[in-house]
Parts: sequence; C-alpha cells; structure tokens
Amino acid sequence: MHPLLTRPENFTIPGLPLPGAQQQLVDMVYVPGDTFRMGSPEGAPGAYGDESPDHDVTVSSFFIGRFPVTQALWKAVMKDDNPSFFKGDERPVEQVSWDRITNEFLPALKDMTGIAFRLPTEAEWEYAARGGPYHKDGLLYAGSNKLKEVGWFEDNSHLETKPAGLKRPNQLGLYDMSGNVWEWCQDQWHDNYNGAPKDGSASEGWFEEGVYRVIRSGGYLDEVQTCRTANRYLSRPALVHRLNGFRLAASFQGGD
Repeated sequence: MHPLLTRPENFTIPGLPLPGAQQQLVDMVYVPGDTFRMGSPEGAPGAYGDESPDHDVTVSSFFIGRFPVTQALWKAVMKDDNPSFFKGDERPVEQVSWDRITNEFLPALKDMTGIAFRLPTEAEWEYAARGGPYHKDGLLYAGSNKLKEVGWFEDNSHLETKPAGLKRPNQLGLYDMSGNVWEWCQDQWHDNYNGAPKDGSASEGWFEEGVYRVIRSGGYLDEVQTCRTANRYLSRPALVHRLNGFRLAASFQGGD
C-alpha cells in the first residue's frame, strides 16, 4: 500500500524523469465516491441504445488522472518509445492498445513509482466525467453543455490531437474528457447495461470475453453526439489506432 493512496487528496506521480514543465501533466485527482445515475434513459434525445438502461451505480472513492496520459509520460516510462501518430510531448499518447497498456506500461510504471495504477472502470470514468459529486449538474459534456468550451472534436481540432489541458476542465478539474482522444477503460464491452455491476467495478465475463474492451470520451474526428459523457464504444484490445489513448486511475486505500 502506497501512502499517497491512503490520503484523500490530489497528488503528483512521483519518481518520474520528467522536466518541470511536464510535472503538472501527471497529477492524480482524488474523486470522492457517491451514487450516480449512469447511462441514458431509453429514448433520450441524442442517446444511443447501448447507453441503456440507465441505472444507479455506487462508486467508491478513487484517483484519476487530471489529464490523459501524455507522450512525455509514456516515453519516460517506456524508454523513449513513442508510438503516436501526432507527435508532441504534451499531446495525448495514441496508437496504444489496451493489451500494451495493461501488459507493459502499467507494470513498468509500478516499478518506477511503487504505485499500482490501472485503467479506470467504465463507471468510474463516466462518474468522473460527469463531475463526480457534481454529477447532478446534468451536463452533456465533461464540464459544459457546449462542447467547444471543453473539448476537441471534428469542428475545431483541425483533424489532429491537441496538447492536453488547453480547454476548460470539468467540475473536478479534469481536462479533455470529452473529445481529443478516446480513452480505454478496464471493462469488457457489452452492448447494453443489463446485468452491469452496480458497485463501480469493471464489467467482466461477458460472452465477448477477450474480443472487445470499452472506450470512452470521443475523439478529435468525432461529432458532438459522440463526445457526450454518456456515450460509449468498443475496440479490440490489440487494436492500435491514432484515435485511442488512455487515462490513469488508482484505488483509494484509506477510509471513506
């Protein structure tokens, strides 16, 4: 148990060989747990069928990255390897598969920092994107009802990723949770929420096991509907694509 995970406060990931300007991009934000309404009601305007049925989920406190994982962080952990199509230290890393993140990057990051980071569960991701304890604000996107204020998408991205943190954050101070790059989650994909966990844990063990994993956020090529906090999609865990990146999470190990 790492002491940073026992305190209900934000922290900067320690032990990384990053210049000072990059340190601000490796912050972890403490997210206090709560019960929230996940998904979209059936027939809601703009919603897709795989967002239903909407349901209550009780999420335990956890930590999540203030920014998507940047190329600078990836290179610091993976010894200067940079698979990204759009190069730039402060841009999100992309062209990284779920398999490589979980089998290579996360173990290497633990070796460097002593902290057991992981991918967020789908419920954690949506709860954080909705603002955590501010989820009742009911915003369409992560921090606003106007996507241009908080995200990069087909109308403003010039069809490329952008450096992390240039748009307005959401209520938790999280950046780029609507648009820029899609973000891998821990969960296996299921095409609706029937039987989904109600405790915020990852959805596992469906008949599609090993075939698809969940991705969230929408990306720089997507339309506004796709970048809503409730929207979800799927991707093969071995897929490498210039739209797919990720964000770190870690379990809170103190008392709530």
